Amino acid sequence: MGDPETAPTASSPVPTTDPGSEPAERCPYCGQPFRDRRLRRLHCGRTHPDRLADRERAAFERAVREERTAMRRFRLQVLGGIVLLYFGFLLTYAIVA
Repeated sequence: MGDPETAPTASSPVPTTDPGSEPAERCPYCGQPFRDRRLRRLHCGRTHPDRLADRERAAFERAVREERTAMRRFRLQVLGGIVLLYFGFLLTYAIVA
């Protein structure tokens, strides 16, 4: 499982990257680490909107559009899976019963 002495605690946060990989992206305003640039842009736009330059604001808006598109695609895939599962159970019930 893991050694309790090396397990992360409230005082030692979980690292956002592997120890051997490149450093995490950091927020230029509060220093919070992020796994990639897209997550940092979303954070900066939502947490520090009054401090953003025009270029940073455009990058934030682009990241929000991409996030919405990805979420819409994910929701449609989940809905399709639920519909297939439902009709699969319905057909199985019709055949067995």
